[in-house]
Amino acid sequence: MSEIKLSEMRDLTRIERIGAHSHIRGLGLDSALEARSSSEGMVGQTSARKAAGVIVKMVQEGKIAGRAVLLAGQPGTGKTAIAMGMAKSIGQETPFAMLAGSELFSLEMSKTEALMQAFRKAIGVRIKEETEVIEGEVVEIQIDRPAVAGAASKTGKLTLKTTDMETVYDLGGKMIEALGKEKVQSGDVIGIDKASGKITKLGRSFSRSRDYDAMGPQTKFVQCPDGELQKRKEVVHCVTLHEIDVINSRCQRFRLLLAMVAMPASYIPSFLQDDCVIAHCLNFRTQGFLALFTGDTGEIRAEVREQIDTKVAEWREEGKAEIIPGVLFIDEVHMLDIECFSFLNRALENDMAPILVVATNRGITSIRGTNYRCQEEDVEMSEDAKVLLTKIGEDTSLRYAINLITSAALACLKRKGKIVEMEDISRVYELFYDVKRSTQYLMEYQSQYMFSEVGTGEGYEDEANAMVS
Repeated sequence: MSEIKLSEMRDLTRIERIGAHSHIRGLGLDSALEARSSSEGMVGQTSARKAAGVIVKMVQEGKIAGRAVLLAGQPGTGKTAIAMGMAKSIGQETPFAMLAGSELFSLEMSKTEALMQAFRKAIGVRIKEETEVIEGEVVEIQIDRPAVAGAASKTGKLTLKTTDMETVYDLGGKMIEALGKEKVQSGDVIGIDKASGKITKLGRSFSRSRDYDAMGPQTKFVQCPDGELQKRKEVVHCVTLHEIDVINSRCQRFRLLLAMVAMPASYIPSFLQDDCVIAHCLNFRTQGFLALFTGDTGEIRAEVREQIDTKVAEWREEGKAEIIPGVLFIDEVHMLDIECFSFLNRALENDMAPILVVATNRGITSIRGTNYRCQEEDVEMSEDAKVLLTKIGEDTSLRYAINLITSAALACLKRKGKIVEMEDISRVYELFYDVKRSTQYLMEYQSQYMFSEVGTGEGYEDEANAMVS
């Protein structure tokens, strides 16, 4: 009797491309945020993983935003891996955007526009709306396939029930395709959005579960819905500000195109006649209507973003929307120039700023474009003065050091000099205090001011040091 060999069967949906970080599934931390020796594809770097876990926890709880985190280390030490682990740990609702510093100089748009789009990709909006849905347990699915291929589209019937009623619905080709995509079968509890036709599998009904059924660990059992099949339900959609920007920008361009060809207003869809189509972006994402506006987005006008920000602010006041600050990860941050860093510094001061995580494999290095700052200010400066100014920038802040350039030039002009020297830098440094020295000065002489609220008793030194730091 010959031996029958079974052919090997593979699940094609499980095949994934193997990359440098495709094995990472999280940061590998336990419930106490302690790093395991080997977990979720992460090995080593326990201190860095624990610190990243604290940041992820604060992001998920909405307790941190508008801050910058620097990951520095030699090549191959796991900076990008930690960033990918943060992205996996944060979850799907919290947006996570990645960008390499070298990409900014190869895009067909300005550097600040590319950074702005990356920032808005990392800011989510949770929008609440009421919609009509059909929820019930699948009793039977009947699909009538045509006898001749291509003769007619497939039709069928779907039987749904609740604890109180049972109804049969007619199915078209798109609904049959959606049911097959979600792998819906008898005994599943599903929800159907009437506006978009989107099907969501809520779980497996307890009444249809069997001991001999082959169920995976991800199978979720739910009760059969009660009441009416059709009901109004509050649905929460999560989109990013950049997605809303793209939809509004393309809709405005399409309206302009229709105006150029002098199309009658009766032929224009109603949603394209609105000034701000933010309310329709949710239907576009579910129905695939963005195919109408395919193509390169390019630069988005500031007026579009201002319009969207105003509308989102109104929705926040009405309780219809909620801002979700995400994480923006910029790799190779040493490739950015002074203009990019100035933009990032200003963008982080915005009310809707995400968490900025930057990574570099360089040590102390000069920022690109800083060598030409004095030339832009039309100031000639000696090399010793530049070294002193750089040292001041390291000890205080870059903004303070830049502001000293013009002041030093005026001091040089007063002494009838032509080149700014070290004595000019030292002079203006003594005249104009930075934040740290200003705070120290106020703490030292605060008792001489009127209405002083800081006492001089026990704990005064600690309070002063905290304000200075």
